[in-house]
Amino acid sequence: MQILFSVLAGLAWGGAVGLVNLLIAKKIAKKKPEQLGAMSLLRTFIDVAALAAVYFTRELLPLRFEITLIATAVTLSLVTILISFRLAAKMKE
Repeated sequence: MQILFSVLAGLAWGGAVGLVNLLIAKKIAKKKPEQLGAMSLLRTFIDVAALAAVYFTRELLPLRFEITLIATAVTLSLVTILISFRLAAKMKE
């Protein structure tokens, strides 16, 4: 049961941070499309901070650290891929 909660917590945390990244990407792409490199760097820093948060809370939460970390990383990666495809599609238009 702890494994299931760890996966769900990782997916929820990664999804929440991924949503923040998506909102940032949309806002920057609308206002300053020439700043895509800076946007990518900012999203990477946010992803690293999210993974660091999982790491630093490993003793505080009753979850399996490694499973939560992997689920968070997978979700963040999938959201980054989704953001990249959406931005590429908008740039083609």
